[in-house]
Amino acid sequence: MPLRLFSDDAEAKALLAEHEEGRMGEREFEQGFAARLQAHGIEVDGTGLVHRIQSGLRADDAMIELVAEVRDAGFRVGLLSNSLGDDCYAGFDLAAMFDAVTISGEVGVRKPSRRAYDIACARLDVEPGAAVMVDDLPQNVVAAERAGLTAVLHRDAADTTRRLWAALGRS
Repeated sequence: MPLRLFSDDAEAKALLAEHEEGRMGEREFEQGFAARLQAHGIEVDGTGLVHRIQSGLRADDAMIELVAEVRDAGFRVGLLSNSLGDDCYAGFDLAAMFDAVTISGEVGVRKPSRRAYDIACARLDVEPGAAVMVDDLPQNVVAAERAGLTAVLHRDAADTTRRLWAALGRS
């Protein structure tokens, strides 16, 4: 239920947007989201809530390897990510992994806004029609396609690898 609030509760959704777009820091977001959870009968301490939400996340080594393989094949690779937490990429050298990095909290706009895709493409120095985006959320895939990008919905590394290489013309 906690993460469902981001789609079902207007106040929780607004808190997430404020945080992902960099207008609200992690601590303020945690306290606000804890209050929304409490309004729905879930008692939770807001301190460290973002860390607890993310505690089950693990790096997808196969996808990290795919990024390296795509770059090694001569394609420029960018990251466009909605941020959750003030340091959501601790432990990752994004500048070494990607040719361009666009984090929502740093640019003030998040997916699925068309502007987020435009910024990411500009940073990668590619026209939207020549870009392929991989995302695990259907609404972001639809928005990317509306912005002119080719998009691949990620469900598992094997399928995404096959579909990405096909989109890049390397089946």
